[in-house]
Formats: sequence, structure tokens, C-alpha cells
Amino acid sequence: MVRIDDFTTESTAIDGLHVVRMKQIHDERGTVREFFRASAMADAGLHAGPWQQLNLTETSRGAVRGLHGEAMTKFVSVVNGTVLGAYVDARPDSPTVGAVVTVPIELGVQVLVPRGVLNGFQSTSDGVSQYLYCFDDEWRPGMAGVAVTPLDPALGIAWPIPIDADDRAQLSAKDAAAPTLAEVLESLGSR
Repeated sequence: MVRIDDFTTESTAIDGLHVVRMKQIHDERGTVREFFRASAMADAGLHAGPWQQLNLTETSRGAVRGLHGEAMTKFVSVVNGTVLGAYVDARPDSPTVGAVVTVPIELGVQVLVPRGVLNGFQSTSDGVSQYLYCFDDEWRPGMAGVAVTPLDPALGIAWPIPIDADDRAQLSAKDAAAPTLAEVLESLGSR
């Protein structure tokens, strides 16, 4: 028996951040997922691509990556496992500056992250999660962007697995030492 889950999109509390549920076709053999279809995105009014770089991370249960916001659009999802995605609007001129959105991401769920919106996640799978990033620009050292500590209490992110800020298997030294959102916004406002 064939079951089809249609492509859908949903806007969020962050201007330009969209949750995408990809078209999935299920039958007795398994599932085909349309990871990206340019025409479906265009029909939904979403700008995405062309993609210039794709990265795949393997992240152990409980570990956190981010929160990072570079001058590039990102399209993110998992290809194995589950994560809690966290997104923060750090664009000083955005109508939703300071907004925080979390999205449980499993197979078939994607997030379109606009330029300057911070992206991070915690792996919630047993074993590892594989998180796929599509970038519309190639990452390079020194490119424009900001980072915020994922432990900033003002963000109110309810990470599902407790985080030990001193455990490098859970959080990098760079992410632990990143500034708070208030500090980042203050520095951007003083430019």
C-alpha cells in the first residue's frame, strides 16, 4: 500500500524562518523523500539555493552545536536520528529580532534558515544524529556572522538533555565561551 505525505511549509515566529515537511512516498519497500525540489520551494514562495556547499555532521546524543549565524542561507535537516533545532533572530534590523524558535527535527522535517539567523541543535537520538546543512555560499574563515552561547539563559531554550558546559563531548569551548544575545546585539548596534 502506498502512502504519500505532501510537501508543506509553515512560517514561524522568526521572519523568514520556515519549517518544511518534505514530500514522502511510503510503500512496502520503504520511503522516498524529496529532500529538495526547487519548483516546490518556489511555488511556496521560498527562496532556497542554489546550494554551494553541503556539510554533514555526526553528533552524539546530548551534544550541542551552535548557535551560529553566518551571512548565508541554510537549509537543514537530519538524514539519521533526531535533534532539537534552535534558531535565534540576531539581525538588528529584523522585525523579529531576539525571537527564539525550537523545532524537533526528524526524518522528513527541514528548516529554511535565513541569513543572520542563528542555527544550532542538540542531538536527541540514541547513538548519533546526522545533520545535513545546505549553504547558498561557501563557508570561509572570517566570513560575516555572529555566534551566541547556546547556554544563554535569556534565550529560554529548554534543551531536552542537560548540558555540562565543561564537557567538550557536549559543547565546544568556542560555543561555551560565545557571548550572550544581548552582548551581540549591543555590539551590532554600536557599529
